[in-house]
Amino acid sequence: MEFELRRAREKLEKEQKDRKERARLKLEKERKARQEALLQRQAIEEAQRERRLIAAEAETKAKLLEEENLIAGRGIAFSRILEAIPYQGNGDKIKLPPSSFQELSEKEAFDKGPLHFSLSLIHQETSSITQNAEKGLTHAGVLEFSATEGYVELPPHCWNNLISSGDANPTLVEVRYVWLPKGTYAKLQAAEIGFSDIPNHKAVLETILRQHATLSQGDILTVNYGVLTYHLRVLDLKPSSSVSVLETDIEVDIIGPDSPKEGDQYVLKPLLLGKPEVGVVNEGSYSYYKFTVGDDSFRQISSKETKLVVNLESQTLEADIDLYVSKHPLLFPTVHQHMWSSHDVGAKALVFSSEDQNLGPGTYSVGVFGFKGMSKYQLSIELKDASKEKPGQHAVSSSLSAAAADSVECSNCKRYVPSRSIALHEAYCSRNNVVCGHAGCGIVLRIEEAKNHVHCEKCGKALHSGEIEKHLKVFHEPLSCPCGITLEKEQMVQHKSMHCPLRLVTCRFCGDMVQAGSSASDARDRIRGLTEHESLCGSRTTPCDSCGRSVMLKDMDIHQVAVHQKN
Repeated sequence: MEFELRRAREKLEKEQKDRKERARLKLEKERKARQEALLQRQAIEEAQRERRLIAAEAETKAKLLEEENLIAGRGIAFSRILEAIPYQGNGDKIKLPPSSFQELSEKEAFDKGPLHFSLSLIHQETSSITQNAEKGLTHAGVLEFSATEGYVELPPHCWNNLISSGDANPTLVEVRYVWLPKGTYAKLQAAEIGFSDIPNHKAVLETILRQHATLSQGDILTVNYGVLTYHLRVLDLKPSSSVSVLETDIEVDIIGPDSPKEGDQYVLKPLLLGKPEVGVVNEGSYSYYKFTVGDDSFRQISSKETKLVVNLESQTLEADIDLYVSKHPLLFPTVHQHMWSSHDVGAKALVFSSEDQNLGPGTYSVGVFGFKGMSKYQLSIELKDASKEKPGQHAVSSSLSAAAADSVECSNCKRYVPSRSIALHEAYCSRNNVVCGHAGCGIVLRIEEAKNHVHCEKCGKALHSGEIEKHLKVFHEPLSCPCGITLEKEQMVQHKSMHCPLRLVTCRFCGDMVQAGSSASDARDRIRGLTEHESLCGSRTTPCDSCGRSVMLKDMDIHQVAVHQKN
């Protein structure tokens, strides 16, 4: 009996203990549930508060951006996100869709003057707008409103300054209307050496800027001059970091590269009087130098006191080089295009004297061409005293003075010798000398030298037998001009300098080096001798200095004579 009571009590105590434990666990669970509910409610409230803050911040940013757009656009807010595609064109004029024209017209943007736009690159991963002066932000004008809806067409200048090369992903650009002040100052830095060698390089830059509506700090301008390409980085602008270059006079400073590096294009190395330069040139390649004939030097040459001599010596056996010289604006003389040349085998020398009508004060270029093999050479330029003439230069005058005395003409060499020694002279002359029988030659040669004296079958020029192969290759091998004509060397040089429509000429109005093109379409311009480019370029107007009237550049000389009686 006592045992059963103890079992019953133990069982009751255990049940009470279990009930207490379950009650405790239930209370603990309810407490945790209340805590989790509280935390969840706090998290929801925090997320809602954060969303409200983000929305408020976005609204503030939108208002600020709208205010900035209104300020930048002088009361006109225009902004679109468009996909950029390239098109081939000059300058910085973009193409927008027709709907942009309608929107800008409704906002009377055209009444504010020229249209300028900021172009900002948008990263699609973050949907953020890039404001990096190095890449991702530039400015532009507008060419026309003919692009496909949803697209903006960018010329190479804007594309290269805005978008990194090799980016194959679709590119989104924010196009925003802005007002830009007129520029007053620009500082540019050339990436390549040699830009300052271009004759009137500021006029060339002015022609390039005429195709632009804006300039932005960090932009890179590409200047093409003939076969050369130069890149100019915009370092500084005034009065702001982005300016308009339309209808304004802007002062430009151009500095050289920080670390000059010679690229694939040619560079003019300075050549000083009396200081030889040594170099190496490969077959088929050129090395270029420049020298200057000052007023004092030209005065000495004109007075026949001195002669200017350009010497070129090859220091490598079994190799051959040629010498070409031109006067600026022809910067780089070639086989096809030059003013003076020397193709002799061995040492070359070009002598410039007062009789040369093409010689004058200015800058000249020297081209060393590798004709055969890789050659080491020495190039020099010097002024030589013209009074120090070599013995034998007056051979003709000597024979004439002898003829005035008692002299007889030699039947072999046709020289006049004293009659008392004519028999001895003729006996010696007939044994040792021979006269060239080629028509028009008649040169007297030693018998051992006669076998090496030959004449070109095509032009009749007298040559050494070792020079005939090079002569035929240089002067008589047909050369093809890019315009489609085929000529020999001398005719090609004349064609390239006077007749080829693809030849580069300096425009008398803009100073740029441009292709001559065909004849001007206007008969009056053809009579004036204007090229196709000059006919168009000269149609630009400029105020007359005397009366202020707007007159076409090509008619300014006539206007000065007819209206102001000025020569």
